[in-house]
Amino acid sequence: MAVHLDADVYYPVGEGPFPVLLMRQPYGRAIASTVVYAHPTWYASHGYIVVIQDVRGRGTSSGEFDLFRHEANDGYATVQWAAALPQSSGAVGMYGFSYQGMTQLYAAAQKPPALRAIAPAMVGYDLYTDWAYENSALPLQIGLGWAIQIAAETARLEQDEVAYQALHQAGHALPLGDAIPAWPQVLKTYAPDSFFHQWLDHPQPDRYWQELQPDLTNVNLPMLHIGGWYDPYLRGDLRLYQQMVAQNNAPQALWIGPWGHLPWGRRVGAIDFGPEADSPIDRLQIRWFDRFLKGQPAAASPTQPIQLFVMGVNQWQGRDRWPTDPGQPFYLTSTGLAGLRGDDGSLTPDLSQVEHLAQPQDVIVHDPWRPVPSLGGHCGLPSGPFDRAAIDSRTDVLTYTTDSLPEDLTLIGTPTALLYCQADAPSFDLSVVLSEVHTDGRVMNLTQGHCRVDHPNPSDLKPQAVTLPLQPTASTLAAGHRLRLSVAAACFPAYAVNSGTGAGYGDCPQIDHRVITLTVAHGAHYPSCIQLPRDERATGDR
Repeated sequence: MAVHLDADVYYPVGEGPFPVLLMRQPYGRAIASTVVYAHPTWYASHGYIVVIQDVRGRGTSSGEFDLFRHEANDGYATVQWAAALPQSSGAVGMYGFSYQGMTQLYAAAQKPPALRAIAPAMVGYDLYTDWAYENSALPLQIGLGWAIQIAAETARLEQDEVAYQALHQAGHALPLGDAIPAWPQVLKTYAPDSFFHQWLDHPQPDRYWQELQPDLTNVNLPMLHIGGWYDPYLRGDLRLYQQMVAQNNAPQALWIGPWGHLPWGRRVGAIDFGPEADSPIDRLQIRWFDRFLKGQPAAASPTQPIQLFVMGVNQWQGRDRWPTDPGQPFYLTSTGLAGLRGDDGSLTPDLSQVEHLAQPQDVIVHDPWRPVPSLGGHCGLPSGPFDRAAIDSRTDVLTYTTDSLPEDLTLIGTPTALLYCQADAPSFDLSVVLSEVHTDGRVMNLTQGHCRVDHPNPSDLKPQAVTLPLQPTASTLAAGHRLRLSVAAACFPAYAVNSGTGAGYGDCPQIDHRVITLTVAHGAHYPSCIQLPRDERATGDR
């Protein structure tokens, strides 16, 4: 059966020929991702035919929507169709973020002759590692919320009012109190074939994920990569950028702002990052496509391929390459009462560049009835930096804090935690947050990491080394402030709570969740630490 794919086409004033900008998306083409981009008429006013298309089975396009599975062939056909539109020059570029960014990758993998450049933003390039799971842990809030949104749109298209209202309500107040929060009754009832159920059935990177992965091995295409420090898919943006730089000679550019997934503005979480943080992406994309679709010179663009918004100083800075120096380790130490204040009420420094010989350990008890809550970060909703001082005061959160910084400290890259842990359960989660402690007592999260740890022998009393990469970041901490590492066994509802039984996130009801005693060792034999990436600053321009 033939499938028709519907699109809105916006033309500039004049006779052309004009290059084409294409966005393919699943949310109804009238929206056109205006939550982060200018309206298509703005792009058309800069001399482009703009095509906004409903993907298969969404909006008014026919066929059955099956997450990602048809986007390669449909993308190829659409690019070639767009190239043949009246007044088209035959050159096509693609833009869009999130799912719309992934549609670009699927189309590019098919190598349509008319596709000359793309601008994928905030893409979970490796669908298992960068999108559905994070270090084997399940990002619950964003994953379940998106699954319910997609299911609600399906109900709307089918004019099933009962299903739509139930899903709409669940989408705006996630049913986290269900027996199995990752597998709520509303999805079982109204979307039994939801992709989220498939994700729960495939908690490891098996053939299911391999078949969905776009293959860009032999793609040589100019790409403008766009990410956000508080976006959950940033590691996918970096993975894609690094692969493209390594494998081909087509120009690649990477811009990372201080943003969450949306919107892209100066105020993120509880911080105003200033006017420099207002999105430059629309103007940047016009310059990019002018260069590769119109053949205009690139003189107005920054000379360095990587442009990073450095938080703290709140300005864009250029880099020639993504920093890979692991940097200096800061070691954990304590008297077994991590993070408690000294007798004088001041913070006792217990995170330093000096490796301590003492061999204490810190113990926390994870109670599934009251898991450590999430607050901001890249997977929490809302995302971004917030004051987590109250969370750090909980007894089930270990905190390790430096002395006051003698001078400004700039972190650019991917911090990595190395923690020696032992738990009395076959499985546990590890949540690590890196924060800046201000002189007024605020504790603002900079970056965090989360992982699931499964081990076959919980009776083994020897701590095991857990290496946990945190979300990449770029930030300058002010002199006089402190750096803090917080460690917990939960971060809910940003991540699903580990039941402690070894069961999958969709297999164990809450009634069977168990208390977990987690020990973090440090000292001579167990040098737990956080490696802070060194700033490899090179003079840059905007």
